[in-house]
Amino acid sequence: MALLPDAELDEALAAAPEWSRVGDSITRSVTSASFLAGLDLVVAVGRVAEEADHHPDIDIRWRTITFTLSTHSAGGLTAQDFALARVIDGLVTDGLVG
Repeated sequence: MALLPDAELDEALAAAPEWSRVGDSITRSVTSASFLAGLDLVVAVGRVAEEADHHPDIDIRWRTITFTLSTHSAGGLTAQDFALARVIDGLVTDGLVG
């Protein structure tokens, strides 16, 4: 998978307003209604990530879950990261943090 050129990266970030670029990664934190709701979200993301063979770094701090995406094998951000970000956004929107 090829790294996104700067112009495409800027466009992808503009389309993902909940995500922030941190170096060669993008990150998003969400706060769930409860610890167990946060775990449900993590499990849902884990299932999708396993199916896509693209795994985020996940940090759980009580009700706050932080996802960090980067394509390590490519050395930075690829379209695959933003595709998974959209899936995570959809799971959050579908209420898996509620």
